[in-house]
Amino acid sequence: MEIWIRAVPTPRVRPGDDLGAWACAALGDAGLPPQEGDVLVVAHKVVSVAEGRVVRLDHVRPSERALRLAAEVGRDPRLLELVLQESVEVVRARPGLVITRHRLGFVCANGGVDRSNAGPGCAVLLPVDPDASARRLREAVRGRFGCAVAVLVADTHGRAHREGAVGVCVGLAGMDALRDHRGRSDLYGYVLTSSVEAVADEVAAAATLLMGQADEGRPLVLVRGLRARGDGSAGDLVRPPERDLFR
Repeated sequence: MEIWIRAVPTPRVRPGDDLGAWACAALGDAGLPPQEGDVLVVAHKVVSVAEGRVVRLDHVRPSERALRLAAEVGRDPRLLELVLQESVEVVRARPGLVITRHRLGFVCANGGVDRSNAGPGCAVLLPVDPDASARRLREAVRGRFGCAVAVLVADTHGRAHREGAVGVCVGLAGMDALRDHRGRSDLYGYVLTSSVEAVADEVAAAATLLMGQADEGRPLVLVRGLRARGDGSAGDLVRPPERDLFR
């Protein structure tokens, strides 16, 4: 089995851009027509920008709750107002850091609200429905190139008990998020009882190696060799609160 990953050169996305047309033009211009079973990974930030999810902080009026949280953690209350609007629960808060459960179910820092690559005085929110964004992009690619690819919307999240952030899947179309190995035997005949692989997160992490985290400007990555199939959702990767051993 062989898997290759290529960053696709793209122009900068502007608010209101047609993301499907943007991605298809970039693939064509790069001489990288997708094939059946490929995975197209797109950074959530360009999806959010195209869908108008960039907010000017000087347009935000902090609530009393945001002001109290700002006093506790020493952060901009306008930013924290957006964090609270995007979240259903504040899980942990300490000076400089707020961990929340996002409205989409993910537990992450700052409710998925990001200042990096947002522009001066702005913040970027996650797409309203990243799975739907992935489905629209998948249909655009099918219409242009006549093949079924998977589309994955990637973000970076920190991890409990480990340093650093890694790429994760926050939106998905055209492939399963999880690969269940339970019931299979290992090399020595031991029957696996708990091995469920988060394959969508693994693909997101691999693609993020090329996307970078700062000024690289590589938000679109093509992955070939996985033979992606299925109909999963990024929500499949979210562990329900009742199964969270650390809560």
